[in-house]
Amino acid sequence: MDAGYPNSGTLERMETKRLASQLRRSYEGQAWHGPSLRELLAGVTSEQAAAKPVSGAHSIWELVLHITAWEREALAVIQGKTYETLAGERDWPPVHGMWDATVEELGAVTQALVAAVRAMPEEKLNESAGGAEYHFYFLLHGVVQHNLYHAGQIAILKRAL
Repeated sequence: MDAGYPNSGTLERMETKRLASQLRRSYEGQAWHGPSLRELLAGVTSEQAAAKPVSGAHSIWELVLHITAWEREALAVIQGKTYETLAGERDWPPVHGMWDATVEELGAVTQALVAAVRAMPEEKLNESAGGAEYHFYFLLHGVVQHNLYHAGQIAILKRAL
């Protein structure tokens, strides 16, 4: 993989740790962009999470379930599952269960994904992500970007409440 940097061989050997760090930071603290998902979700009640203060927008609860679904899919692909683009209720699961359990599940899935990326051999970053048209490198950066995109939406929804 050519990271586009001088001495990219050295960078490659560190890339899974960097990706794991970015995934973790998107969820919990020390993120450059602003509040992490965990910080944004702290103190949100189930009523607030289910509310739809912006017409046509998803609720915070729906966004958390969606983020968790995509992190879970990335983790499964790292573990050998064939990649599938999520659609319908797999992409946007209906709100169910208890809000606190939903938040805890996001934390657990994120923690498992971070651990899997940290343990991943660097060479795997160049491999097709479970048969997808792109590599694990692209998939994992996409998960970080996806988390932050929806974190921004959650921040706006909290302000709208």
